[in-house]
Amino acid sequence: MGLIKRLLILTLLIGFVSNCKKTDKKNTKTDTIKTEITENWQSLFNGENLDGWLVKINGFELNDNYNNTFRVENGILKVSYDNYESFTNEFGHIFYKTPFTNYKLRLEYRFVGHQVNGGEAWAIKNSGIMLHSQSPESMRKNQGFPLSLEFQLLGGINENETRPSGNICTPGTHVEINGSLITEHCIPANCKTYYGEEWIMAEVVVNNDSITHYIDGVPVISYSNPTIGGQYLDDSSEDIQTKAGQSLTGGYVSLQSESHPIEFRNIEILEF
Repeated sequence: MGLIKRLLILTLLIGFVSNCKKTDKKNTKTDTIKTEITENWQSLFNGENLDGWLVKINGFELNDNYNNTFRVENGILKVSYDNYESFTNEFGHIFYKTPFTNYKLRLEYRFVGHQVNGGEAWAIKNSGIMLHSQSPESMRKNQGFPLSLEFQLLGGINENETRPSGNICTPGTHVEINGSLITEHCIPANCKTYYGEEWIMAEVVVNNDSITHYIDGVPVISYSNPTIGGQYLDDSSEDIQTKAGQSLTGGYVSLQSESHPIEFRNIEILEF
């Protein structure tokens, strides 16, 4: 092989290696960005205990976890009724300890087993993620639901009977949809019905005064301009009642117990 030919081949090989190195650097940079984004998500649940969470059950003082309703087993935050003989309006919520304003929240949930005796028919396979909630400390002892925006979680009961998840319910609040004030308590989402005990991903994006619910990565309902007012406001303290009409710009996140066992895992938040 001639000298000129050898030099040409060597030049081509050097160029190929150089391009590979450039590509590797580019991929490494992309991977680093992805890693940084992932690391910004904060886990709210450690999978071992209820550290960082506050329990409020209707009829009981703050942090009286009546009948061990909220518990952790095998890395899962469970709402359980195996210590109940009957349910008598012990509607409960477990709050994360700090409030949030602009964020993405995601978690997985699933309904399991059967509703406890005494539960309301509407509460079968019914729970929720409460957003922009009042603090647990500000709730009355006999207050079933905090002033909040409820990301309602529902499961199908009868085959072929639709019961979408991801709805918005408004205990003590109002919202706007497409610029119109909505005063109904619950507004259905555009979501399919889940009938089994499969894990489902729920995610919410709160961006200033606009909020969107997602189920398994699909947007199912959006609303905006949440304000204080409406049904269940009278259950709150007089101090909160005087704030009727004020905008809700943030608040606490809580998970609901309404008489049907439900499980949660991988509870994470990304603040803006």
